[in-house]
Amino acid sequence: MRLRQLAAAGSAALVAVVLTACGAGFTTAAAGAGATEGAGAPEAERVFKVAFNQNADQPEAVALTRLGERLAERTDGRYSVEVYPNETLGAQKDTVELVQSGAVDLALVAGSLLENINADFVALNMPYVYDSQAHQEAVLNDPAITGDLYSSLEEQNIRVLGGFSAGVRSVYTSAHPIETPADLAGLKIRVMETDTNSRMMDLMGGVGTPMGQGEVYTAIQSGVIDGGENNESIYRNLKHDEVAPYYSYTNHLMIPDYLITNPATFDAMSEADRGVFLEELEAAYDESSRLTTEVMVSSQQAAEEAGAEFSSPDVEPFREAVAPLLDEKLTTPASRQLYDRTRAVAEQMAGRTEGDR
Repeated sequence: MRLRQLAAAGSAALVAVVLTACGAGFTTAAAGAGATEGAGAPEAERVFKVAFNQNADQPEAVALTRLGERLAERTDGRYSVEVYPNETLGAQKDTVELVQSGAVDLALVAGSLLENINADFVALNMPYVYDSQAHQEAVLNDPAITGDLYSSLEEQNIRVLGGFSAGVRSVYTSAHPIETPADLAGLKIRVMETDTNSRMMDLMGGVGTPMGQGEVYTAIQSGVIDGGENNESIYRNLKHDEVAPYYSYTNHLMIPDYLITNPATFDAMSEADRGVFLEELEAAYDESSRLTTEVMVSSQQAAEEAGAEFSSPDVEPFREAVAPLLDEKLTTPASRQLYDRTRAVAEQMAGRTEGDR
């Protein structure tokens, strides 16, 4: 059982912590407003718009859409949720600001963006901080680990409802399979537009090249860059397998996606309705997790059928190569403690696995 599930089953005091640290506020949107652009939601008195930068078939979008259906049913039509995919409501960076102002109800954003507001979030974005998707999920929604971090954004008009696992990122190139850090030498690899990710790729042996996702296909095709790094779903859906057919499971990064909102409006909901929302969000985490696993498997199969080659290098040399990033980025006691607690969960999970043998 996941740690967040154990926590949810705990004492009333711990439940109160969850409500304080993970509750959220929503602005009101007329039911059906912009319905042609959203992913669809049942009719309700208030429909909470969720900004999302990927398509409506992605696991997180599907899970949140179904959350909206259950929420409408359990609140007798008082509330629902509608997902607006494909950056309909703006790019991720913009939607953070829109949530702060109350113009957008909720947004699903990459963890790296929250580093710009509180640098301690970097601890949960570090390479190889997680051993598996299950490990990441156990950390992200355990208030004993992340409660203080999430609540730190309240004064900035952001409340973090919780985190979703968005899959494991690995390297793919147009040149050749990557078996060791030396194989990345001289290769320009697209990374997310943060200093942390650029530095990470440099340490891994390549040349970190920040770039918007929409430019990557053409950049690889034209030789401006030599590849990218992402999960199997993005790799296949954006057709990067056509121009970079060598996908190597370096498994170096698991950037969480956070569901954020403005505190004021969620606090206007009744305590009962807030509780319903949080319960259904727990179910959404589980559904998204299951769908993510299924999608990654099917995406790999589809890419292989299209001609891509997948390989599994030893990750230890890459883990060792990026180790200096820990001292460079974990510069506060809070960030170091957060990282250490996250790694402690991995050790606990490994111990349970050994005990089951």
